[in-house]
Amino acid sequence: MDSVFDNVGGTLKMGKYFGTDGFRGEANVTLTVEDAYKVGRFLGWYYGQKTKADRCRVVIGKDTRRSSYMFEYSLVSGLTASGADVYLLHVTTTPSVSYVVRTEEFDCGIMISASHNPYYDNGIKVINGRGEKLEEETIEKIESYLDGEMGEIPFAKRDAIGRTVDYAAGRNRYIGYLISLATRSFKNMRVGLDCANGSASAIAKNVFDALGAETHVINNTPDGLNINTNCGSTHIEGLQKFVVENHLDVGFAYDGDADRCLCVDEKGNVITGDHIGKLVDGDKILYVCGKYMKEQGTLVNNTVVTTVMSNFGLYKAFERDGISYEKTAVGDKYVYENMSQNGHCLGGEQSGHIIFSKHATTGDGILTSLKLMEVILEKKETLAKLADEVQIYPQVLKNVRVKDKEAAQADRDVQAEVQKVSDALGDTGRILVRPSGTEPLIRVMVEAPTDEICGKYVAQVVEMIEKKGLAE
Repeated sequence: MDSVFDNVGGTLKMGKYFGTDGFRGEANVTLTVEDAYKVGRFLGWYYGQKTKADRCRVVIGKDTRRSSYMFEYSLVSGLTASGADVYLLHVTTTPSVSYVVRTEEFDCGIMISASHNPYYDNGIKVINGRGEKLEEETIEKIESYLDGEMGEIPFAKRDAIGRTVDYAAGRNRYIGYLISLATRSFKNMRVGLDCANGSASAIAKNVFDALGAETHVINNTPDGLNINTNCGSTHIEGLQKFVVENHLDVGFAYDGDADRCLCVDEKGNVITGDHIGKLVDGDKILYVCGKYMKEQGTLVNNTVVTTVMSNFGLYKAFERDGISYEKTAVGDKYVYENMSQNGHCLGGEQSGHIIFSKHATTGDGILTSLKLMEVILEKKETLAKLADEVQIYPQVLKNVRVKDKEAAQADRDVQAEVQKVSDALGDTGRILVRPSGTEPLIRVMVEAPTDEICGKYVAQVVEMIEKKGLAE
């Protein structure tokens, strides 16, 4: 039974407040200014105890949501009250915070963003001193403090009170770093960018312009309420039309905090009258970059790290080209953990979180677009041709609301039915059954050569779950 619990190295641990990507919720409903203040109070005190410097140094970035300013001020109040000095990057990307933390010896970093969520949500992502997503041990301590289980934290007094520093220079250094990674000029390349009215609006065009591209940008006029609204990597149809209508060579779409990237190739499908560029998702990006890196001798361990949600077609393409792969639980945090533990250099998710560990410790949308540009230019091929080497298999996913996720997952008859489907598919497809991390759902997903086959086998497993009385 191919599930998150059985085949990817253990049970996922979800905190009470912090999920796989920070403390996220609707602003002032499930994530309040008081929460942000308390997180700041704890982090300022906690890292103040651990720092080797005179005082704790924390760097903060934020996306373009209206509530990001509110949370920034709340975090700053808590941090400085606990004696930390706070350096403000202002509107910037999540990977830029990670870069500044790890290259300039900050104790930790905070990104205020709810990523691809709508504008009324927000989140607090905490990054440790190595530029990585915060470890579970520290998250548990933050949550214990939020629940009042730790007692009071002392306030800093007199000259021990922290201060804030305008640190836009840190963001500029990150922009310079990205530009330095390009292997050749982008001159004569017509590139489309969808900045999702988010963090990329402040950075992406500057990078592509500096590298000589003819840059065409959409959705780069944030007003605090339009982040991710019918734009960016979660609504890529706008960029698909834009690329074809403007005869561009390639298009890149980012999410709200620009830690993910999806791409659009240059071809509209004339035969069917479909005049929009084709989507190139995270799986195809992993293939294009993985194959190129293998050819260049830079794919460490000849291995790409994926999550269990990557398409069966990606694995078939890797096997055809002699590239090894590993699977982790869903979440770029788990992808990076695997990469770090095993020394792998490329990994990511279907959703567009791609990690190049030689250059970054988190998914980085703009970096991903630069690495794809490198492949296009060095191989002198279009993105359409490079990506078409992967045959994406049809997929059918059904969410089943259940009374008890663990009971449904462990039921012997359900497991037997899943095994029966797996045996029937053989090497022509796969079945994946996994629990939702946030809802009382079991997700049943089948990939196979046709939609009909997918639907048939999904229905078979769902019927067994219902027959056993496990569904609500």
